[in-house]
Amino acid sequence: MTTADPAAPVAVPTARVVLLTGPSGSGKSTLAERTGLPVLNLDDFYKAADDPTLPQLPHGAGPDWDSPLSWHADAAMAALETLARTGTARVPVYDIASSSITGDAVVGLGGVGLFVAEGIFAAELVARCEAAGLLGAAVCLRGRPVVTAWRRLRRDLREGRKSVPYLLRRGWRLMRAERGIVARQTALGATACDDGAALALITRAALTPSRRRPEAYAVR
Repeated sequence: MTTADPAAPVAVPTARVVLLTGPSGSGKSTLAERTGLPVLNLDDFYKAADDPTLPQLPHGAGPDWDSPLSWHADAAMAALETLARTGTARVPVYDIASSSITGDAVVGLGGVGLFVAEGIFAAELVARCEAAGLLGAAVCLRGRPVVTAWRRLRRDLREGRKSVPYLLRRGWRLMRAERGIVARQTALGATACDDGAALALITRAALTPSRRRPEAYAVR
């Protein structure tokens, strides 16, 4: 077994990250696409259904996919940091319907100095990204819980993510918990706002020169 040399040089980041979080169904993926920036999907770092460390819902209702413990935070952070420092990263491809990893893919920045990492657990990485000098902004999408619930149900049914009874139970639980979810994400360092304000924050991050690289990057 080899160990890392503490004296070895660490690659200087060539890009910063916008951490984009919010409750399931809040519109993170849509907003990330609207920015025109490269996107790292953090939900691809979910644990597989047969992982013995998956947290469980009470009364034998199955895995708690809305707990951060259902997610590989260290692997997500490693991929994010590799992407920021080298411009490319190999990441898993996760299928939510089967709760399994189905392959892998390479994410590349193409020379762009800002990218979006989006997912329901993105706020868990705010402090680590800030400490590593990678954080451009941290944004939490906030809306009306009933609107979020409707968006989430339509998406999950369209994509066949889980059975209808499961989706209805989860949807009701998340709608009631949404304000607490947003409160947790803001406590971790994300700024809660609607779509328009979120896009403005991301644009501001794109136009703020890095201390390491003076260029600014356009958001579409």
